Amino acid sequence: MDDLVSVRATVYGRVQGVFFRAFVEEQAQQLGLRGYVHNLPSGDVEVVAEGERERVEKLVGYLKTGPPAAIVDRVVVSWSEYTGNYSSFRAGY
Repeated sequence: MDDLVSVRATVYGRVQGVFFRAFVEEQAQQLGLRGYVHNLPSGDVEVVAEGERERVEKLVGYLKTGPPAAIVDRVVVSWSEYTGNYSSFRAGY
């Protein structure tokens, strides 16, 4: 069986109002991941993604760059065990 993992990442910088959530949603869906991305009241963005480790690692790499209008200062990542709690990947508020 593939190595399934879960990650929670907080993305800091200019990441709201720059299509960051749409960018993450598109990348995650293309990678076949499940979870969500949403804006935090602090102005940062939270991402929870689950799937094959290699694909999740690729998404974390995308988070460090973001879409063209974003300015990512840092990404704090916390890895954990796969839960299977998500049926798709979606952008929330």
